Amino acid sequence: MSEAPTLLTAWKAAQARLKAGRIDSPSIDARLLLEAATGASRTDILTDPYRAVTADQQVALDGFVERRLRREPTSRILGRKGFWKILLNVTPDVLSPRPDTEAILDVVLPAFPEGRAFRMIDLGTGSGAILLAVLAERPAATGLGTDVSSEALAVARENAANLGLDGRAAFLRTDWAAGLDDAAFDLVVSNPPYIASAEIETLDPEVRDHDPRLALDGGEDGLDAYRVLAPEVRRILKPGGIFAVEIGWTQGEAVKALFEAQGFEDVKITLDLANRARVVTNGPDPRAAPVML
Repeated sequence: MSEAPTLLTAWKAAQARLKAGRIDSPSIDARLLLEAATGASRTDILTDPYRAVTADQQVALDGFVERRLRREPTSRILGRKGFWKILLNVTPDVLSPRPDTEAILDVVLPAFPEGRAFRMIDLGTGSGAILLAVLAERPAATGLGTDVSSEALAVARENAANLGLDGRAAFLRTDWAAGLDDAAFDLVVSNPPYIASAEIETLDPEVRDHDPRLALDGGEDGLDAYRVLAPEVRRILKPGGIFAVEIGWTQGEAVKALFEAQGFEDVKITLDLANRARVVTNGPDPRAAPVML
């Protein structure tokens, strides 16, 4: 009779299965799935590696690993995803937040010092990721998240409450900025759908099969949302205000031109950590102005 698995052996076995299945970051995914299956923390795995894993826990872990091997994202299996410094609930109704999107925070935080009071809006907020990450860093700020999906807004409201930010974050069901006052916000951010319709079927299964199509499809050339957003951002932004929108890495010049056509000055394309174009903004370039936390 074989010995009962331990946290360490269960982690290593899960990691080996994910690696054999050509899953990206098998070690991290295996650890997160093990934590969820056993209730252990990362610290437990490091400090008590020989703790026994029960038969029920092993069954749960095996089930999670099977789902991951079928290319279901770990964030979908767990129902939560880390973003910047916060943890968010995610459901099939919202885009699973990605590290790429943190490049917006790299622009926003140097632009708004910690003690400054300002009002922001996150257009197409989804899980609330960008809005809530900014509010968590800037305690004097308040914000609004809009989305056309009432299911997404329910997730965002729950995330705001869980993070203790519901007193400073409000949510509204509307199409981008429809119905909102002119010159009402100091900061406008958005991660709109920007994948060209024909390219969606070429995406990784984790994205193609599990993220809502509404949050991915940017129309024939991927730029439909920006054509709507550029004039709306101009309308709702206060004079001297800042905007920052996420883009696909090949779209920088096209999106920059759309915002310049609305009269914005000093529009620039900033890079993510992989040195790919990721944000179009009239705010600071984080490569020139270090992020102030």
